[in-house]
Amino acid sequence: MTSTVRRAGGFAVVGTLALAAPSLGAAAFAPFAAVALLAAFVVDDGPLFELFARPGDRQDGRLNGLAGFALAATGLALLATVPRVTMPLSVFAAAVLILAYGNLGARLVGSRTSDESLRAAGFVAAAVLAGTAGQVVIASLTGDAALLARFVLLAAVGGLVGAVLRTALYERDDPLVMLSIGLVLWGVEVLAGPVSPTQTGVALALTVALGYAAYALGTASVAGMITGVLLLLFAVVFGGFGWALVLVSFFGVGALATKFRYDSKAERGVAEDNDGARGTGNVLGNSGVSLVAVVGYAAAQTLGYPLASDLLVLAFAGSAAAAMSDTLSSEIGGLFDQPRLITSLKPVPAGTDGAVTWQGEVAGALGAALVAGVSVLVLPLPAQTAAIAVLAGGLVGMTVDSLLGATVEGAGLGNQAVNFLATLAGALGAVVVWIPL
Repeated sequence: MTSTVRRAGGFAVVGTLALAAPSLGAAAFAPFAAVALLAAFVVDDGPLFELFARPGDRQDGRLNGLAGFALAATGLALLATVPRVTMPLSVFAAAVLILAYGNLGARLVGSRTSDESLRAAGFVAAAVLAGTAGQVVIASLTGDAALLARFVLLAAVGGLVGAVLRTALYERDDPLVMLSIGLVLWGVEVLAGPVSPTQTGVALALTVALGYAAYALGTASVAGMITGVLLLLFAVVFGGFGWALVLVSFFGVGALATKFRYDSKAERGVAEDNDGARGTGNVLGNSGVSLVAVVGYAAAQTLGYPLASDLLVLAFAGSAAAAMSDTLSSEIGGLFDQPRLITSLKPVPAGTDGAVTWQGEVAGALGAALVAGVSVLVLPLPAQTAAIAVLAGGLVGMTVDSLLGATVEGAGLGNQAVNFLATLAGALGAVVVWIPL
């Protein structure tokens, strides 16, 4: 067994202290606070130090990694036990166990292979098992209902959040990862409605299958695949399968458009980097607004604001239409000659930011129409006329993307920021157009 696996196992043992929370009550933070103090000020040599020490810890002569891990768990324990703060104990335990055992799963797989996708799968698999088991144990100790379907769904969300953050952050950032998992799960617990075993099973099977297909076809990197799966799962949890289907239409058609005649686009200098495999930044740039909209919809439903719910459905569909329209306009339009700069209509070389072709504009309009049609069929839109608003939102977003590309992209904004602003414009455009309708 390698030292990294042993160290991850030691952290998992420490994380298991979270299961004592129901017995300790308001003192649930105490075991982790004690570990943090020992790691920071007492244990500086010997077998325990060697077990838990990361490379930087040996230089400092202090177990900074273990201290940070334990302090993050202490903070979550306080949120779960301080009066008038409502984080469930099960969420606290799940967050700690998801990170601790997820890291162990990734290390176990990593000791046998260097494949990044398999290590990520090891993290998620171990995180889901540990997070689910932890919630079941807490429920049995507190006498709460053992809602297995909900526990599995929460553990899956936490595992995917952790896996995404693990691809972007360092090992020393474990405290940030744990706190992020805990806060996300707390939000899901508050806003998500009832979940049946069938919904959980179908949601997990659908998202995992689509994520694997995206990675296998080379349309997403490992991080991009995990991010896309997480967004689809959020859409199911906060909205329903219809919301996920709208995102699937964009992810699927957009990915195919990216791969369409990729070699020709590469020769012209207009192809996506990394052989068209989109990463986390690209996925969030195109779908971040949709995520905010579906979470806002769940909050509006919980608080009982029907008008806000209607507007957020439109914003969600409008942002997805903008993402689809922009993707198709650039991926299809880039195959044709004589592009023109949108601000002056003067001919420019292929690949120039802000350049458009009439073929790309037509493709973008068809993409927006596709999302509008799917949205009418599967989303709780306020009226049939909302399809016009969604289509308009898609066209607005596509146009804003080109305008930003011609004016500020590269100088002040990157491509991902431009995509985010374009989808935001699509969301707002759909809402503004619908109001007079």
